[in-house]
Amino acid sequence: MRPWMPVADGRGGFNGAVLFPTMTFAIFFAIVLGVSWRIADRPLAWRWFVLAASYVFYGWWDARFCLLIAGSTLINHLVVNLVARARTDRAARVSMIVGVGANLVVLGFFKYYGFFVDSLLQILEPVGLAPTALLIKVGLPVGISFFTFCAISYVVDVYRQEQEPIALLDFAVYLSFFPHLVAGPIVRVSEFEPQLRRRRNRERVDAVRAARLICRGMFKKVVIANYLATAIVDPVFASPGQSPNLELAVAAVAYAVQIYADFSGYTDMAIGIALLMGIRFPDNFDQPYSATSIQDFWRRWHMTLSRWLRDYVYIPLGGNRGGERAEMRNLVATMAIGGLWHGANWTFVVWGFYHGFGLVAERKWRERTPRSWRRGAIDLRNPDADDDTAAADGYTRVMARPTVRPEPNVWVSRAAVFAFVTVGWVFFRAVDLPTAIGYLVGLVTRWGVGDLVTPLVLVTIVVGMVGQFVPRRVGDALEYRASHLPPVLLGIGVGLFLVVCNLLGPVGVAPFIYFQF
Repeated sequence: MRPWMPVADGRGGFNGAVLFPTMTFAIFFAIVLGVSWRIADRPLAWRWFVLAASYVFYGWWDARFCLLIAGSTLINHLVVNLVARARTDRAARVSMIVGVGANLVVLGFFKYYGFFVDSLLQILEPVGLAPTALLIKVGLPVGISFFTFCAISYVVDVYRQEQEPIALLDFAVYLSFFPHLVAGPIVRVSEFEPQLRRRRNRERVDAVRAARLICRGMFKKVVIANYLATAIVDPVFASPGQSPNLELAVAAVAYAVQIYADFSGYTDMAIGIALLMGIRFPDNFDQPYSATSIQDFWRRWHMTLSRWLRDYVYIPLGGNRGGERAEMRNLVATMAIGGLWHGANWTFVVWGFYHGFGLVAERKWRERTPRSWRRGAIDLRNPDADDDTAAADGYTRVMARPTVRPEPNVWVSRAAVFAFVTVGWVFFRAVDLPTAIGYLVGLVTRWGVGDLVTPLVLVTIVVGMVGQFVPRRVGDALEYRASHLPPVLLGIGVGLFLVVCNLLGPVGVAPFIYFQF
């Protein structure tokens, strides 16, 4: 039976146990959706019911962690009201810092305690000072990074007077809403709370778009991501030292496709499920592998996280204020923090720095002046100068022919960005830094093809990449035509599609990658 959600182990990984099997979740959601539509015209009852359903969903794995999200809800609600009611700016700022700090302490304990203790032991063990008593096993609550980031954004937005405090019930629903609770997208209060206050009309639910998103997400996850994981990615990354370079290269590209299909597939399903309940989420992916620059990639990949890092890390660090050097420092620091957010492992930190320095290098290259000074050219500093003035300054009055940096071909740019991103994914996927470095060394030292590079693997990679370049209007046109089908026929079609996805996917499908974050 295919898993809907995994169970975390104490190291940020997963032990393969099932939180919500597919059939169980299908029954759960059918009941929730039916009751939700039944009470759609009663906003207060709807909120209480959705809150209860979300806690059942999260507590299915371990009911004890419902206390964690409930505690986070109460503490952040209290902090937000302290910020809003503060009589001075200093008091508001102190309350905000305390609230953000409390969220980071909780996140740090559950997610990074083991990482920092292990790192400390590695430093102290050679000199015989390793405090082994510090070692305790801490279970990682699924999705803790996502709901913690949501809470932080709420506290900061209220402090900035960009958001008014909302009712405790509304905030509890926002923080625990099950479609985005465990893996995003990172929805902000300003995007979510206004939708709670209006009465829902099930006749106006965009069911066709929701069905399209759910079907697309299932195909990405079950057919593309899981096949690539079992056919080449997991075997190669488990022992990269035994693979020749072509197999390593194809596995790296396959992982780039896998992680996109896996994460965007979940996002598609989350948006579709929320849409069926009358809630619209922001988009989270926009064909990222069609990006023509690293900056463009981050405008398309996990867009809600990119905006969160910009608004709550990069700007508070100083953004582009303070000169070029400060701007570059803030950019690298932001990406490093974004890397560490993904997991308690040095591979994620290196991945963050890799993208940070990549963005800096790209910006430096693009900011090179497109015009060059040369003797005998017009004085571009004073183009209105007369001939005598120009001659006195050592320039002659001739038409300037500035040297302009040519823009590269769009497909060359896309290929270069994809190659850069794919190399970064090697660090993201590897279990540790020595494995990642060995993987990259093997790409240029061990020549050969490998048995895992099969025609079906290559076809699956191509299918996964094709969607990056299909115009949106194609999907919109298909959605429009489907909307004119009889509801019964549409339902049968969706059901058959999901059955086909289930048959095409491998047995023992892996959990969603981003559940561990």
